[in-house]
Amino acid sequence: MTVSTTTSSGTASDAAVTKSADRLEHAVRTGQPCAPVRELIGDSDLAAAYAVQQQLAQRRATAGARVVGRKIGLTSPAVQQQLGVDQPDFGVLFDDMDVSGTGAVPAGALLQPRVEAEVAFVLGADLDRPDLDLATVRAAVAHAAAAIEIVDSRIAGWDIRITDTIADNGSSGLFVVGVQRLSLDEFEPVDVTMRMYAEDVLVSEGTGAACLGDPLNALLWLARTAQQVGDPLRAGQVVLSGALGPMHSVTGATTIRAEISTLGSVGVTFAAAPTQPKETRDQR
Repeated sequence: MTVSTTTSSGTASDAAVTKSADRLEHAVRTGQPCAPVRELIGDSDLAAAYAVQQQLAQRRATAGARVVGRKIGLTSPAVQQQLGVDQPDFGVLFDDMDVSGTGAVPAGALLQPRVEAEVAFVLGADLDRPDLDLATVRAAVAHAAAAIEIVDSRIAGWDIRITDTIADNGSSGLFVVGVQRLSLDEFEPVDVTMRMYAEDVLVSEGTGAACLGDPLNALLWLARTAQQVGDPLRAGQVVLSGALGPMHSVTGATTIRAEISTLGSVGVTFAAAPTQPKETRDQR
Protein backbone atom coordinates (compact mmCIF):
# COMPACT_ATOMS: atom_id res chain seq x y z
CA MET A 1 0.00 0.00 0.00
CA THR A 2 1.32 3.43 -0.93
CA VAL A 3 0.16 6.50 0.95
CA SER A 4 3.11 8.85 0.57
CA THR A 5 2.62 12.41 -0.65
CA THR A 6 4.35 15.71 -1.36
CA THR A 7 8.07 15.82 -1.96
CA SER A 8 10.31 17.97 0.19
CA SER A 9 13.95 18.91 0.59
CA GLY A 10 13.74 17.93 4.26
CA THR A 11 16.62 16.20 5.95
CA ALA A 12 14.97 13.84 8.44
CA SER A 13 16.71 10.47 8.40
CA ASP A 14 15.09 7.09 7.88
CA ALA A 15 15.96 6.34 11.49
CA ALA A 16 14.10 9.45 12.67
CA VAL A 17 11.06 8.45 10.62
CA THR A 18 11.02 4.96 12.12
CA LYS A 19 11.59 6.29 15.63
CA SER A 20 8.65 8.67 15.16
CA ALA A 21 6.42 5.83 14.00
CA ASP A 22 7.51 3.74 16.98
CA ARG A 23 6.73 6.60 19.36
CA LEU A 24 3.20 7.06 17.99
CA GLU A 25 2.55 3.32 17.92
CA HIS A 26 3.68 3.02 21.54
CA ALA A 27 1.19 5.73 22.51
CA VAL A 28 -1.62 3.74 20.92
CA ARG A 29 -0.51 0.49 22.52
CA THR A 30 -0.13 1.91 26.02
CA GLY A 31 -2.93 4.47 25.95
CA GLN A 32 -0.45 7.15 27.02
CA PRO A 33 0.01 10.24 24.82
CA CYS A 34 3.57 10.90 23.72
CA ALA A 35 5.88 13.83 23.10
CA PRO A 36 5.63 15.61 19.72
CA VAL A 37 7.41 13.82 16.87
CA ARG A 38 8.59 17.15 15.48
CA GLU A 39 11.39 16.71 18.01
CA LEU A 40 12.60 13.92 15.72
CA ILE A 41 11.66 15.01 12.18
CA GLY A 42 11.45 18.79 12.48
CA ASP A 43 8.44 21.06 12.24
CA SER A 44 8.40 21.72 8.48
CA ASP A 45 9.50 18.51 6.73
CA LEU A 46 6.18 17.39 5.26
CA ALA A 47 7.75 14.55 3.28
CA ALA A 48 9.18 13.05 6.47
CA ALA A 49 5.82 13.44 8.23
CA TYR A 50 4.01 11.62 5.44
CA ALA A 51 6.73 8.94 5.50
CA VAL A 52 5.89 8.35 9.17
CA GLN A 53 2.19 8.19 8.31
CA GLN A 54 2.90 5.71 5.51
CA GLN A 55 5.00 3.49 7.76
CA LEU A 56 2.26 3.39 10.39
CA ALA A 57 -0.39 2.71 7.72
CA GLN A 58 1.65 -0.16 6.33
CA ARG A 59 2.02 -1.66 9.81
CA ARG A 60 -1.72 -1.38 10.33
CA ALA A 61 -2.49 -2.99 6.98
CA THR A 62 -0.05 -5.81 7.72
CA ALA A 63 -1.96 -6.42 10.94
CA GLY A 64 -5.16 -6.91 8.92
CA ALA A 65 -6.85 -3.52 8.65
CA ARG A 66 -8.27 -2.56 5.26
CA VAL A 67 -8.11 0.91 3.70
CA VAL A 68 -11.61 2.29 3.00
CA GLY A 69 -10.84 5.91 2.15
CA ARG A 70 -9.19 9.13 3.26
CA LYS A 71 -9.85 12.07 5.54
CA ILE A 72 -8.94 15.65 4.73
CA GLY A 73 -7.74 18.00 7.45
CA LEU A 74 -6.65 21.61 7.77
CA THR A 75 -9.42 22.84 5.48
CA SER A 76 -10.06 25.90 7.64
CA PRO A 77 -7.97 29.00 6.81
CA ALA A 78 -7.85 29.84 10.52
CA VAL A 79 -6.37 26.45 11.41
CA GLN A 80 -3.92 26.65 8.51
CA GLN A 81 -2.74 30.01 9.79
CA GLN A 82 -2.41 28.62 13.30
CA LEU A 83 -0.13 25.82 12.10
CA GLY A 84 1.73 27.96 9.57
CA VAL A 85 0.68 26.12 6.40
CA ASP A 86 -1.12 27.03 3.21
CA GLN A 87 -2.58 23.66 2.23
CA PRO A 88 -4.72 20.89 3.68
CA ASP A 89 -3.39 17.51 4.76
CA PHE A 90 -4.83 14.02 4.68
CA GLY A 91 -4.94 10.76 6.59
CA VAL A 92 -5.96 7.20 5.80
CA LEU A 93 -9.30 5.67 6.83
CA PHE A 94 -9.36 1.99 7.78
CA ASP A 95 -12.36 -0.29 8.10
CA ASP A 96 -11.94 -0.60 11.87
CA MET A 97 -12.31 3.18 12.23
CA ASP A 98 -15.91 3.13 10.98
CA VAL A 99 -18.23 2.97 14.00
CA SER A 100 -21.44 3.78 12.14
CA GLY A 101 -24.30 1.92 13.76
CA THR A 102 -22.08 -0.02 16.16
CA GLY A 103 -23.32 1.40 19.46
CA ALA A 104 -21.40 3.48 21.97
CA VAL A 105 -17.71 4.21 21.60
CA PRO A 106 -16.07 2.47 24.60
CA ALA A 107 -14.37 4.62 27.20
CA GLY A 108 -10.64 4.45 26.67
CA ALA A 109 -10.90 3.60 22.96
CA LEU A 110 -9.29 6.96 22.18
CA LEU A 111 -6.77 9.10 24.02
CA GLN A 112 -7.98 12.71 23.60
CA PRO A 113 -11.11 12.65 21.43
CA ARG A 114 -12.68 15.62 19.75
CA VAL A 115 -15.53 15.69 17.26
CA GLU A 116 -16.28 17.66 14.12
CA ALA A 117 -19.12 17.50 11.61
CA GLU A 118 -18.38 17.02 7.93
CA VAL A 119 -19.77 16.08 4.54
CA ALA A 120 -18.72 12.56 3.57
CA PHE A 121 -18.42 11.66 -0.10
CA VAL A 122 -18.60 8.09 -1.36
CA LEU A 123 -17.03 7.61 -4.77
CA GLY A 124 -18.67 5.77 -7.62
CA ALA A 125 -15.67 5.95 -9.96
CA ASP A 126 -11.89 5.96 -9.77
CA LEU A 127 -10.15 9.33 -9.78
CA ASP A 128 -6.92 8.30 -11.50
CA ARG A 129 -6.69 10.72 -14.41
CA PRO A 130 -3.81 13.22 -14.60
CA ASP A 131 -6.06 16.14 -15.60
CA LEU A 132 -8.60 16.11 -12.80
CA ASP A 133 -10.93 19.08 -12.54
CA LEU A 134 -13.97 19.96 -10.48
CA ALA A 135 -16.41 18.56 -13.05
CA THR A 136 -14.62 15.20 -13.13
CA VAL A 137 -14.52 14.96 -9.35
CA ARG A 138 -18.15 15.92 -9.05
CA ALA A 139 -19.18 13.26 -11.57
CA ALA A 140 -17.26 10.62 -9.62
CA VAL A 141 -19.28 11.11 -6.43
CA ALA A 142 -21.90 8.40 -6.04
CA HIS A 143 -23.51 10.05 -3.04
CA ALA A 144 -22.86 12.18 0.02
CA ALA A 145 -23.91 11.86 3.65
CA ALA A 146 -23.61 13.68 6.95
CA ALA A 147 -20.65 12.50 9.01
CA ILE A 148 -18.97 12.99 12.35
CA GLU A 149 -15.23 12.56 12.48
CA ILE A 150 -13.93 11.64 15.91
CA VAL A 151 -10.44 13.06 15.76
CA ASP A 152 -7.75 12.11 18.23
CA SER A 153 -4.11 12.91 18.90
CA ARG A 154 -1.44 10.62 20.17
CA ILE A 155 0.55 13.79 21.02
CA ALA A 156 0.15 14.82 24.67
CA GLY A 157 -2.10 17.84 25.21
CA TRP A 158 -2.74 18.26 21.47
CA ASP A 159 0.62 20.08 21.34
CA ILE A 160 0.85 19.71 17.58
CA ARG A 161 2.39 21.39 14.58
CA ILE A 162 1.90 20.41 10.94
CA THR A 163 4.42 17.54 10.98
CA ASP A 164 2.95 16.10 14.17
CA THR A 165 -0.58 15.89 12.82
CA ILE A 166 0.45 14.52 9.41
CA ALA A 167 2.65 11.85 10.98
CA ASP A 168 -0.19 10.94 13.33
CA ASN A 169 -2.43 10.03 10.37
CA GLY A 170 -3.99 13.47 10.28
CA SER A 171 -4.92 13.20 13.97
CA SER A 172 -7.51 10.62 13.01
CA GLY A 173 -9.55 8.43 15.32
CA LEU A 174 -12.94 7.06 14.28
CA PHE A 175 -15.82 8.16 12.08
CA VAL A 176 -19.58 7.84 11.76
CA VAL A 177 -21.54 8.24 8.52
CA GLY A 178 -25.24 9.03 8.52
CA VAL A 179 -27.93 6.86 6.96
CA GLN A 180 -29.41 9.41 4.54
CA ARG A 181 -27.65 9.55 1.19
CA LEU A 182 -28.04 12.16 -1.52
CA SER A 183 -26.52 12.55 -4.96
CA LEU A 184 -24.99 15.83 -6.02
CA ASP A 185 -28.00 16.35 -8.27
CA GLU A 186 -30.07 16.67 -5.09
CA PHE A 187 -28.02 19.21 -3.13
CA GLU A 188 -24.95 21.48 -3.24
CA PRO A 189 -22.32 20.80 -0.58
CA VAL A 190 -21.31 24.47 -0.41
CA ASP A 191 -24.85 25.43 0.58
CA VAL A 192 -25.20 23.22 3.65
CA THR A 193 -25.44 24.57 7.17
CA MET A 194 -24.31 22.56 10.18
CA ARG A 195 -25.18 22.54 13.85
CA MET A 196 -23.60 20.10 16.27
CA TYR A 197 -24.91 19.35 19.74
CA ALA A 198 -23.52 17.64 22.83
CA GLU A 199 -26.44 16.42 24.94
CA ASP A 200 -28.67 18.91 23.09
CA VAL A 201 -26.35 21.86 23.82
CA LEU A 202 -25.11 23.62 20.68
CA VAL A 203 -21.31 23.29 20.59
CA SER A 204 -20.42 24.02 16.96
CA GLU A 205 -21.95 25.48 13.84
CA GLY A 206 -20.80 26.37 10.36
CA THR A 207 -21.42 26.10 6.63
CA GLY A 208 -20.16 24.28 3.57
CA ALA A 209 -18.18 27.37 2.62
CA ALA A 210 -16.03 26.90 5.75
CA CYS A 211 -14.42 23.86 4.13
CA LEU A 212 -11.98 25.33 1.57
CA GLY A 213 -14.82 27.41 0.19
CA ASP A 214 -16.70 24.25 -0.83
CA PRO A 215 -16.29 20.62 0.30
CA LEU A 216 -15.90 19.71 -3.37
CA ASN A 217 -12.77 21.89 -3.49
CA ALA A 218 -11.33 19.76 -0.70
CA LEU A 219 -12.19 16.59 -2.59
CA LEU A 220 -10.51 17.94 -5.73
CA TRP A 221 -7.35 18.81 -3.78
CA LEU A 222 -7.20 15.30 -2.34
CA ALA A 223 -7.92 13.62 -5.68
CA ARG A 224 -5.11 15.53 -7.39
CA THR A 225 -2.67 14.90 -4.54
CA ALA A 226 -3.46 11.19 -4.36
CA GLN A 227 -3.14 10.80 -8.13
CA GLN A 228 0.17 12.67 -8.23
CA VAL A 229 1.75 10.35 -5.67
CA GLY A 230 0.54 7.18 -7.34
CA ASP A 231 -2.23 6.19 -4.94
CA PRO A 232 -5.41 7.54 -6.54
CA LEU A 233 -8.82 7.54 -4.96
CA ARG A 234 -10.90 4.52 -5.95
CA ALA A 235 -14.56 3.73 -6.45
CA GLY A 236 -16.23 2.71 -3.21
CA GLN A 237 -13.93 4.74 -0.99
CA VAL A 238 -15.30 7.26 1.50
CA VAL A 239 -13.76 10.70 1.82
CA LEU A 240 -14.32 12.87 4.89
CA SER A 241 -14.00 16.28 3.32
CA GLY A 242 -13.16 18.45 6.33
CA ALA A 243 -14.79 20.24 9.24
CA LEU A 244 -17.73 22.57 8.67
CA GLY A 245 -17.22 24.23 12.06
CA PRO A 246 -15.01 24.18 15.16
CA MET A 247 -14.02 20.94 16.86
CA HIS A 248 -15.52 20.06 20.22
CA SER A 249 -13.64 18.13 22.92
CA VAL A 250 -15.29 15.03 24.35
CA THR A 251 -14.97 14.37 28.08
CA GLY A 252 -16.82 11.51 29.71
CA ALA A 253 -20.07 9.94 28.64
CA THR A 254 -21.97 12.04 26.14
CA THR A 255 -24.05 11.90 22.98
CA ILE A 256 -23.06 14.00 19.99
CA ARG A 257 -25.52 14.84 17.24
CA ALA A 258 -24.83 16.82 14.08
CA GLU A 259 -27.52 18.21 11.83
CA ILE A 260 -26.44 19.13 8.32
CA SER A 261 -29.14 20.75 6.24
CA THR A 262 -30.50 18.54 3.45
CA LEU A 263 -28.25 15.65 4.51
CA GLY A 264 -30.05 15.12 7.81
CA SER A 265 -28.56 14.11 11.14
CA VAL A 266 -25.83 11.80 12.36
CA GLY A 267 -24.90 10.92 15.92
CA VAL A 268 -22.50 9.04 18.13
CA THR A 269 -22.52 8.13 21.83
CA PHE A 270 -19.47 7.87 24.05
CA ALA A 271 -19.80 5.37 26.88
CA ALA A 272 -19.01 6.13 30.50
CA ALA A 273 -15.90 4.67 32.05
CA PRO A 274 -16.66 1.58 34.12
CA THR A 275 -17.04 2.22 37.84
CA GLN A 276 -14.24 0.78 39.93
CA PRO A 277 -15.21 -1.56 42.80
CA LYS A 278 -15.00 0.14 46.20
CA GLU A 279 -12.17 -2.09 47.38
CA THR A 280 -10.13 -1.15 44.29
CA ARG A 281 -10.63 2.56 44.96
CA ASP A 282 -9.68 2.13 48.63
CA GLN A 283 -6.41 0.50 47.65
CA ARG A 284 -5.27 3.53 45.66
